[in-house]
Amino acid sequence: MDKSELEAEKSQEVVMPIGASLKETEVTVSSPEGIEEFSLRGYGVPEDDKLRLTFYESLFLLSKGAIEVEDKETGEKLVFQELLKRFRLVDKDAWVRYLIYRDLRSRGYVAREGFGLGIDFRLYERGDYGRETAKHLIFGIQEGQPVSVEKLARTQRYVQNLKKNLILAVINRRGEIVYYSLSELNLK
Repeated sequence: MDKSELEAEKSQEVVMPIGASLKETEVTVSSPEGIEEFSLRGYGVPEDDKLRLTFYESLFLLSKGAIEVEDKETGEKLVFQELLKRFRLVDKDAWVRYLIYRDLRSRGYVAREGFGLGIDFRLYERGDYGRETAKHLIFGIQEGQPVSVEKLARTQRYVQNLKKNLILAVINRRGEIVYYSLSELNLK
């Protein structure tokens, strides 16, 4: 068998979803293979022999068929809509964050949890995850939900102090996302 035949055979293999469990609003993977596979690809945070996934990572992996999520309390397997509904109880912007995350991942980027001041994600260039720090920070905005100029200016100063680029991810009413790079903000 030549290389192309081997690759074709590999792509036809049925990939079984990895088991994950939901306890309250936390999704974890506990199989060693799952932990290794997902953490190498930029998903989750290793914690006590488990990999803790954020809600948007869980939704994304569930939508791709990479995981099956079981409710620890009931033992039931959860479908996408049920999981989203649970996350929306905790974060009213769960759908918006998921849409941004899904879009970034589908473009080949690794997006990790943001840190403060409205930063939704740290964005790693393709191939940089695990080797470089995130160069961009994503600030999600939903059309029709105002954001004050003061908040944007404060966030931009914070991001500039970190020597990163601030990118606004603006989601319109149809769920389409447009990205804007924000440079130095000077209001006079």
